[in-house]
Amino acid sequence: MTAGRTAPGPRSWVPGASIMSFRRDPLGTLQSLARDHGDVARVRLGTSRVFLLNHPDLIRDVLVTHNRSFMKGVGLQRAKRLLGDGLLTSEGTFHLRQRRLAQPAFHQQRIAAYGRTISDSAARASVRWEASFAAGTRTLDVHDEMMRLALAIVGHTLFGSDVEGAAAEVSEAVATSMALFQSFSTLPFAALLERLPLPATRRFNRARARLDAVVYGMIRARRTEPSDQGDLLTMLLLAQDEEDAGARMTDLQLRDEVMTIFLAGHETTANALTWTWYLLSQHPAVEQRVHAELDALGTDSPGSAELSRLPYMLMVLSESMRLYPPAWVIGRRALDPYSAGGYDVPAGSIVLMSQYVTHRDPRWFPDPEAFDPERWRPERRTERPKFSYFPFGGGPRICIGEQFAWMEAMLVLATLARRWRLRLAPGARVAARPSITLRPRFGMPMSLEPR
Repeated sequence: MTAGRTAPGPRSWVPGASIMSFRRDPLGTLQSLARDHGDVARVRLGTSRVFLLNHPDLIRDVLVTHNRSFMKGVGLQRAKRLLGDGLLTSEGTFHLRQRRLAQPAFHQQRIAAYGRTISDSAARASVRWEASFAAGTRTLDVHDEMMRLALAIVGHTLFGSDVEGAAAEVSEAVATSMALFQSFSTLPFAALLERLPLPATRRFNRARARLDAVVYGMIRARRTEPSDQGDLLTMLLLAQDEEDAGARMTDLQLRDEVMTIFLAGHETTANALTWTWYLLSQHPAVEQRVHAELDALGTDSPGSAELSRLPYMLMVLSESMRLYPPAWVIGRRALDPYSAGGYDVPAGSIVLMSQYVTHRDPRWFPDPEAFDPERWRPERRTERPKFSYFPFGGGPRICIGEQFAWMEAMLVLATLARRWRLRLAPGARVAARPSITLRPRFGMPMSLEPR
């Protein structure tokens, strides 16, 4: 690599000022870096040299063109404590093998077959809401509701298991794990602190043990009936790697893949739906168009075949995930010296690409803070660089469940919005809490209104 320039970045005489700022307000800190220092900004967070890239071409180069020059960042390496060596955290040939084994479960035909299960799960949630409404409970935490529903869906469609009965316990364990992971992830000497018998460490270990109990329970149940039931867990149990003498996954490998898809498969979709309900409640004209499109379907139980008749709803979800991307930042570690936009990125540096920051860049999205589904008309989409919008990442490590996530969010929203309007509860506080995913900091209390 020819010598380049040193990237610009903030100057502070206070040791640790940048990491304190990042811990206090990660979204604001990243936005300030991009605004004040341009498309390549350098900052030191603790002992790490960090570079924020905020141009679609630079993001494409890291995720696609030069993806082999990088490995997962420190955050996801630490996430192995929860997720193990699954698709999200694994590297190299092992990752390619695991993705090869899991890919058939996400083929288009398989995904379409899950549609009816998703709609039925959403319909059951609607019946539960009706019972609450009739009993006088008119306000619900919609984030909790979406987590519970997405958990049931991922259990049924991907693992053939009914985990809804354990929803409260699993959701609590997930919330505990996410919160403690975020607390540790930006602390100096985090790897050491995670090994000490601190109260927070013990809470994290208990939460992980509860999740392990659910996941290993699924694996044990499926091993007793290993015929192909069309779900992911069965396919992983039966899958053989033809490039490795027909080797199968061990229980530990199964656990890591199941845990990864189990958590990613409900956490991200639940967050996307929660923010969409909030945005619809604040924009009645958009909500009215969604309802008109749904009413024109002529069915209370839309399935995957009806999705092509809901183009405006797809635009609404796209815009919701622009403003509130469930995955709000991607991190990579440079394996060798790298050049980004003519600036030197030393080997070992962390490269960050933030969906939250890039999706709000006025160069690609004029009036970026406004909720405007019209941005997603086909002719306007083609005006923007591809990696100005990357809610599911990109390149060979793009989210394996992207198409499933789009279908799930569309069908849940279509099924519930046919029957309900949701209104933000009076006095409710709304703020984003960036952990592994972008959650609402205070939940999302909303009032039910039957249509």
